[in-house]
Amino acid sequence: MDTTPTTPRTPHLLTTLTLLTTAAAALTGCADKWPGSSPPDSGPRARQVAEAWDGSQAAEVWRKGYYPMGESVQLPDGAFRNEDDKLAYMTQNFVLRGKLPATSPKDGKVEWKSGGSLTLPLTGARAAYETVARGGGDGPHLTVTGAKLGEMALATSRGPATVPAWLFTLDGYDTPLKQVALSPSKLPKVPIKPAREVPTNDLMPLDRLAEVADDGRSVTVVANHGSCDDGPAVAVLETDGSVVLSASVVGTKDGPCTSDLRAKKVTVELDRPMADRILLDAFTGRPVPYGHSGGPSPSWS
Repeated sequence: MDTTPTTPRTPHLLTTLTLLTTAAAALTGCADKWPGSSPPDSGPRARQVAEAWDGSQAAEVWRKGYYPMGESVQLPDGAFRNEDDKLAYMTQNFVLRGKLPATSPKDGKVEWKSGGSLTLPLTGARAAYETVARGGGDGPHLTVTGAKLGEMALATSRGPATVPAWLFTLDGYDTPLKQVALSPSKLPKVPIKPAREVPTNDLMPLDRLAEVADDGRSVTVVANHGSCDDGPAVAVLETDGSVVLSASVVGTKDGPCTSDLRAKKVTVELDRPMADRILLDAFTGRPVPYGHSGGPSPSWS
C-alpha cells in the first residue's frame, strides 16, 4: 500500500515562502527551456524591478564590486579517485596532517580579464581550510598535507577573473584543491522590496543561478515546483542594464498530492550577451545568487 502522505492541492499553490523552508528534492537531469510551447509573460513586476535597478546607486555599487558566479572550490585533476574520496568531499570530512601557513599578505587582488582590478582583504589559510573542512566525523576522509598561496580563475558578475586562492595539497593527488582566498563584496542596498505573497503560478522566487553560458547568450537557473504541476517556467525581461527573471509554476492540478518540493534547471535564452548587466530575480528584487545543490551560495546570501 502506498503510504506517501498527501495534502490537498489547490490550483493556486500558496506563496513559496513556505516552500523555501522545505528541503528540496534532488535536482533533475538536463535543463529545459520551459514546459509549454512558448515562454510565459514576464509581467509588470519584472518591469518594476528593472526600473528600480537600472541607473541606481545599487547598480553602480554592484558593477564596481566582486561577486563570484562560479565555484569557490576547484577540485584536483582527476578527482575523485574513488567513491570514498567523493563521499569525504561531499561531507566535508578532511583531516589535517601538515602545517598551514600562519601568516599571509593582508590583502589580495581580483584581476578581471576585461581589465580592472579590486583589492580586498585576504582570507587566511586556516579560515579557508575551515570552509571546506567542516565534517570531522567518522568515515572516509581526505588528508590535507599542506597549503600555499596561489591563484585560480573564477567567473564573476563582471566576467572572468583571476583571484588569490589557497592551494591545499591532498594525499594521493598530484594537483591541489583550490579554495578562493577572498570574500565577496557586500551586497548593495536593494532598491526595491520583495513581492508580496502571490500564487506560485503567477510568481515565485528562484532557487539559484547554475550557469552563465560562455558566450553569455543564455543563463541556466534552478527553479522549484511541486509534484502536481507541469514544472517551473522562467520568463525574461531584458534592458540595457539588467536581465530580470520571473519564475512561476505551470499546469497546477487539483486533487491529492505529495508535499515534496522539487528543483529543476531551466535554461533561458537571451537576445544579447549578459555582459555586465545585472541578473535579477523578479520576486525578491535582488541579484540571483550563484550556488550549488545542498550548499550555501559562495557569492552572497
